[in-house]
Amino acid sequence: MITETNTRRVEPDITVLTITGRLSLGNILMGVENAIKRLIEGGVRKLILDVAGLDFIDSAGIGMLVSCAGQMEHEGGKVRIAGARGRVKQSFDTVHIHRITPIDPDVETACREMGSGGSGE
Repeated sequence: MITETNTRRVEPDITVLTITGRLSLGNILMGVENAIKRLIEGGVRKLILDVAGLDFIDSAGIGMLVSCAGQMEHEGGKVRIAGARGRVKQSFDTVHIHRITPIDPDVETACREMGSGGSGE
């Protein structure tokens, strides 16, 4: 499956980056990381990563998400992950990523939590 990303605004100050396909070590991962970093450098401070269409993530992909969440926190912003399911959810559960960034069942919940300033987990 081809990895794709799509960025959209759902509220004036919340940006959703949808990631579909596979997120694993290689050029695609670097491209997704660069897209997230450009959003942060461009002033986005509330970012939801919609991974509902993500079929696979490896340790490099998880590491990249953690790194980007750290960069966002350093800039005074917040990242939430939404829609993890199947193997991706299992991978997130295994590494306890919810300790780094909140995990929500869907984008709507993530937007509600982000908009209310909720810290989630």
